[in-house]
Amino acid sequence: MSEHSRPPLPHAFHPPVASFTVTSDDVSEGSRLKDEQVMAAGNRSPQLSWQGFPAGTKSFAVTCYDPDAPTGSGFWHWSVFDIPASVTELPAGAGSGDFAGLPSGAVQVRNDMGGREFVGAAPPPGDGPHRYVFTVYAVDSEKLGPDADASPAVVGFNLRFHAIGRAQLIGAYEVAAQD
Repeated sequence: MSEHSRPPLPHAFHPPVASFTVTSDDVSEGSRLKDEQVMAAGNRSPQLSWQGFPAGTKSFAVTCYDPDAPTGSGFWHWSVFDIPASVTELPAGAGSGDFAGLPSGAVQVRNDMGGREFVGAAPPPGDGPHRYVFTVYAVDSEKLGPDADASPAVVGFNLRFHAIGRAQLIGAYEVAAQD
């Protein structure tokens, strides 16, 4: 897939908002994801921390999206919101299905595999490199609105109207073509 034909990032059509910084012990900008963030090897959400978000932030949302998935609509790997404004870090593994690493009150919705957890990278063999966009949104309300039965698209719709800041970190992963 050429750089010019790559699908847009998940917030490309959202209004501009303030930017801030997200960092990770597990994901480096533009670098290959670690095995722990791959479906076949670990399925573990990465550690993420953020700073410099706008005044007025009342909660956060975190998503992971693959715009390069061959679906016509990308692929949502993770979506969690209603993270209290006092929380500025999620530990590695916070996106597990047991919710143990998430702060009280956070809502984790189903990914595109159907589970309420982080699901790791799993691009088709030979499909080229896929981008995994980890985005932290600063939100203008303590509660975004949707419940745990919402789809990531509904969460994204609400974020379009309630995000006052955004930070992103993009990792990559590719599976070689099989002979």
